[in-house]
Amino acid sequence: MRENKLQKDYIIDLKNISKTFDDAEVLKDINMYIRRNEFLTLLGPSGCGKTTLLRIIGGFEEASNGQVFFEGKDIASLPPYKRKINTVFQKYALFPHMNVEENIAFGLQIKKLEKSLIKKKVKEMLELVNLKGFEKRSVDSLSGGQQQRIAIARALVNEPEVLLLDEPLGALDLKLRKGMQLELKRIQQKIGITFIYVTHDQEEALTMSDTIAVMNEGKVQQIGTPVDIYNEPKNAFIADFIGESNILPGTMIKDYLVCFHQTDFECVDAGFGENAPIDVVVRPEDIQIVDKEKGMLKGKVESVTFKGVHYEMLITTGEYTWTVHSTAMSQVGQVVGMVITPADIHIMKRR
Repeated sequence: MRENKLQKDYIIDLKNISKTFDDAEVLKDINMYIRRNEFLTLLGPSGCGKTTLLRIIGGFEEASNGQVFFEGKDIASLPPYKRKINTVFQKYALFPHMNVEENIAFGLQIKKLEKSLIKKKVKEMLELVNLKGFEKRSVDSLSGGQQQRIAIARALVNEPEVLLLDEPLGALDLKLRKGMQLELKRIQQKIGITFIYVTHDQEEALTMSDTIAVMNEGKVQQIGTPVDIYNEPKNAFIADFIGESNILPGTMIKDYLVCFHQTDFECVDAGFGENAPIDVVVRPEDIQIVDKEKGMLKGKVESVTFKGVHYEMLITTGEYTWTVHSTAMSQVGQVVGMVITPADIHIMKRR
């Protein structure tokens, strides 16, 4: 799914991974690698297979077919506790009868490390997650965000090479979730290990990730940087799932010239052939509203909704209703012009 890299850059390599539950194939021949020290997010709607794939990497599920390589070695037969991988779930599963220090130290005590070393490591973890001084607090007295940090500290104190995170922010309110997105990225960059994160939240994925793997119906649809995924979606599902999009059928007349909405537009795309059927994606924020005489297209404003940082307008041009985001509001019923620059027209193969 991505360009070939030297094998030493990989920490996890998935080969032909499939998974079937009761004759339902939930993962379909997935091939992808994950680089060392990468923050990779598995993004997709509920039921797309992202959590199942995470559980296979962690050893909690066994693939029906395929292999999981960790640093070049097949780890399919290794149980979770023997893998250099730890997991943070949405339900933090902290021990209510233990205080914060005891929760974090639990895995180290199982390993029978010296008490002085355990105390030192717990202190380091509490400083890492910004909860210094919370050692003796009951976990039940902590907020949801604090409990989540303790769960992360408990996973990291065992020094895994990979941390799996299965929608760990899902139970938090919006403001706290946004703060924890930045906190998780800070932690990952500071300790320098691989994070594999599962979410259905597009903004979360775009905010934190080095790389995003978009999944749907058991398949990886596209892998790339957040900028690539947002600006150059490979198909209509990705364009529609990652943010809002105007998606129209069109014809690629020739390189750098496309026709849609019965109008020819210059674009920056090439290699689709001549007179080829394609789909066109235009993001709502990439449409400029101008006087109707100056527009490439002309339409009537049907509705205006205030979204806080911008206005969302539905503008009808006859055969299509456009979604437009702008910091300047046009009035309902007003006829306006719309301008789309070549760089803001994205071409996809029609499927």
